[in-house]
Amino acid sequence: MKTIMNKLMLAASLAIVLLCSGSCSNDEHDFYSTLYGTVSDSRTGDPVNAASIILSPGGKTTVSGSDGHYEFTDLEVEQYTITVQKDGYATNRKTVSAVSGESVRADIPLTPVDE
Repeated sequence: MKTIMNKLMLAASLAIVLLCSGSCSNDEHDFYSTLYGTVSDSRTGDPVNAASIILSPGGKTTVSGSDGHYEFTDLEVEQYTITVQKDGYATNRKTVSAVSGESVRADIPLTPVDE
């Protein structure tokens, strides 16, 4: 009798696990990432507006806002190089990895060029 009871308990446990895994899974997975950050002056820490930000691969571009903020959305999950340029500053590059379903922050400091 114990053997039958153990088998029934095992079968019931397995059924619960299978039901939970089937009902708990979501067919709509988020396979994209958001990349954002702030461009700032490396000496003063002030935000740098109107800096050109280029994302590679893909060639997406944007410009930092008055608060230095930039953002790229709906990115494929992979490794990117962010190139930031602005007159009067040295170009800076940073490599980041986009993570599925997450927002990744990448702040970029720019160093003023002494003329």
